[in-house]
Formats: sequence, structure tokens, C-alpha cells
Amino acid sequence: MEYKQESFLSFIDECEDIIKDHWKHIALDQDSVPLEPDWEKYIAMTDLGIVHLTTARTEDGTLAGYAIYLISNALHYKSLEVAEADVFWLGFEHRKGMTGIKMLKCAERDLKKLGVQKIFNKVKLHADVGKIFEFMGYTAVERVYAKGLT
Repeated sequence: MEYKQESFLSFIDECEDIIKDHWKHIALDQDSVPLEPDWEKYIAMTDLGIVHLTTARTEDGTLAGYAIYLISNALHYKSLEVAEADVFWLGFEHRKGMTGIKMLKCAERDLKKLGVQKIFNKVKLHADVGKIFEFMGYTAVERVYAKGLT
């Protein structure tokens, strides 16, 4: 498996199948909220240096997983550069050994080189992989609540 930072624009061209699989297994409210990434917004944010993509690829170059982070200074702490996880996914067939951790560690290394001082990762309660982040040295710091208004 190869782990590396990649161009988000090239990712868009090949990610359709893997993001559908991710959505099918993780997304809530699938009956009322369709999968429709706002690629134009992602591209604009990429152009501003906000989007950071790390991929995991098999020996033959097949996309096996991805971690997308959004980089910015913290609004309440201007001098603190943070990366907040947008999404991360590793196909089930590739979840062996330390594959997912290696992908996330690669993202950490690259983000640190970019000046990021703190990373925030979120996990779904119905698919909680928090133990992986705890193993990697992360600490649970908050809980998020959601309420549909439609």
C-alpha cells in the first residue's frame, strides 16, 4: 500500500465509486439527503490551500482510501493553525493490520509540514472508530449534536 498527499482535482476524477461506498456505509438520513458533493466549493477551497488530501493506494494504483482535511487558523485562536477532518475512509477489503493508521499518520506528517499545530477528527457514533484515534494519541474533546429542521 502506498500513502501520499495527492491533488484533489485528480481525486475528483476517480473517486465516484469509493465515495458512494463510503456514503452507503456511513451516512445518516440517506432517504432524505442524497450524496451530491459540491465539487465547485471543494475546488475553490483547494485553490485557497484549505483542502488537504491523503490517499492510500494498492500496488496497482487503485484508490483504497482517503483522508480529507480542511486547514485554517482557528477562529477563536488566530495564531493556531488547525486541520479539521472533512472525511476519511478505507474500503473494507483494505482494513487489515495498520493500513488505516498508516494512512492517517501520513496525513499527520504532511499536515505538520504545512504548519498545522492541531488536528481534529470526528467519528460517527454508529460507526465509532474512536479507539483508533486514542491509540494514535488523540483525546476525545467534544460531542456533536444534530437536529434536522425539515
